[in-house]
This record gives sequence, structure tokens and C-alpha cells, in this order.
Amino acid sequence: MIKHFLRSTILLALLINFCVAPAVAQDVPAIPADTAAVRNIWDFGGTGTVNFSQVSLNNWAAGGQSALSVLGILNLYTNYKKGKNTWNNTLDLTYGSVKLQDQRLQKSDDRAELNLKYGRQASSKWYYTGQLNVRTQLTPTYTSTRDTILSDFLSPAFVLASIGMDYKPNAKLSVFISPFTGKFTAVYSQRLADIGYFGVQPADKDAEGNPIPGTGERLREEFGGFVNVRFKHEIFKNVTLQSKADLFSNYLHNAKNIDLSWENMVDFKVNKLLSASVFLHMIYDDDVMVDVDRSGDGIMDAKGPRLQLKETLGIGLSYKFD
Repeated sequence: MIKHFLRSTILLALLINFCVAPAVAQDVPAIPADTAAVRNIWDFGGTGTVNFSQVSLNNWAAGGQSALSVLGILNLYTNYKKGKNTWNNTLDLTYGSVKLQDQRLQKSDDRAELNLKYGRQASSKWYYTGQLNVRTQLTPTYTSTRDTILSDFLSPAFVLASIGMDYKPNAKLSVFISPFTGKFTAVYSQRLADIGYFGVQPADKDAEGNPIPGTGERLREEFGGFVNVRFKHEIFKNVTLQSKADLFSNYLHNAKNIDLSWENMVDFKVNKLLSASVFLHMIYDDDVMVDVDRSGDGIMDAKGPRLQLKETLGIGLSYKFD
């Protein structure tokens, strides 16, 4: 049921987004062909990138392993602006695989994020804004032995629905402040929900202390304040910095504990097709437990909240389209 609800939410948002466009366009008066100075109120585009990395060893005395990795990134956007109304939408997809010598193919990255934001101008720099953000992954993730599943499509899925004000002093910076935000963490897989992954309530236990299958909660609901900061700037010629920070405080439980998601990417444009990028993602959520070594003996013997870090460096083919 949760899976169908989330899919329906995403499809409804996309339907509204792409059905509103023609309806709005009908209200726009016809523009003479010779009026080239009039800007189109819709802006569509995106970037597709494929990064490669390869190491080949043969009789290499120093040791090591041959490896091959591929990372694909697709970023799409559609923006609308007319009068006091704005409509900004993005879809980001990332998927990567790595093959080490004598080992099976493994997934190295997997992310899907949809963001829909409507704003109505209140002043020269402030907008009344409503935003919907959905984050999940595309395929299952397993342990290295592939005997245990760790995550899957919609397991988890993070949904943020916010109403607030958006501060846009220029085209580079956006600061969205929402005192009214609903945060929903869904774990569609009942097996993962029974374990209590990603902060949902784990399964009940019987008299002997054994988990009762099917009793784990698959949806966690939170209500609080949310701040989203987006920044994009060409710091040098053909070198662009993109940064996005999300901060959320749950009013109903440990409001002082701030959930953080901070993404930073530096793009280096070599020419029309070749590019390089450095990506760093930091996450902290005290409701998400990871394996930790409390005794310091090198063995993971407990679980607890920790700062999660992911870094990627890629060189490959990139194409920008408008």
C-alpha cells in the first residue's frame, strides 16, 4: 500500500507538472515571429555524464587487483517563470557499478531524486513556496556475499512536503525556509521494516524475545522545520561548484538533533564532450543506525548513528542539452 501511495504521489506530481505547462501556455498571447527579444517562459534542459575508471595488472610485483568501474549521471530540469509565478523541477539519477578482479559485479552508487517547487513572488527577493522532494534508489543493494539485502527501491524512500518562504537574491543562491514540513520515511520491504532499518519501528517480539514477522512499521512520520540551501557558481572558467544542504528538525522528538544532508560537486569542463567531476556527500541522521566498533578491536559489535560520507571522482563523457 505504501509503495502504491508513493508511486501515485510521484506520478501525480509529474502529471500536474507536465499537464500544467500546456494549460499555462494557452494563456500566453501569441508572440510575433519578429519579436526575438521575448524570452520563452519555459526552460528545459539537462546533462548526461558517463565516467569510466580502469586498472589492468599483469605480473605486477607490487600486487593489486584489476578493476573496471562505470558511473552514469543524468540531471534533468524544467523551469517556468511568468509574472509572479515560478515552477522549478529537477530529476537526478545516478547509477554506478564496479568489477574487481575475480569478483562479481557490484553496485557502487544508486540514487534517484525528484524535486518539485512552486513559488509566487512576495517581494523582489522573497517567494511564497511549496516544495515536494522524493529520494530513493533504483535497484537492490546486497552485502558483498549477496546473502543479505541492505536496501531496495522505496526501501527506503524519503519524502519531504514543505510550505515556507524562498529567498532568491540572485540566480546563484536559493535559501528555502519552511516552519511546516512533513518528513516521511518509507520502507516498503517488510523484511527490512521488521529489522527496523532507516529509523522505522522494528517488529514486535514474542515471549521468547524473537521478532514476529510482519509486525514492523513500514512508515515513519515526522513533523518539523526544514531549511534547504542551493548554490551554483562558476568559480573559474569551465569550473562550476554546485552545493545543496538540507537541514531538518523534528518538533515532536529530539528537536535539537538536526538531520543533515550536504552535497557538493565540482564540475571541470574540458571541452564539449569531455569532463571531470568531484562529488562529496555527507549525511547525518540520528534515527539511521550503522555498524560501529565500540570496543576498538576492529570488529563491528554494535549499531549507532554516525556521519556518513561518500566521495566520487570521475572523468568521462558529458553532454549538455537544452
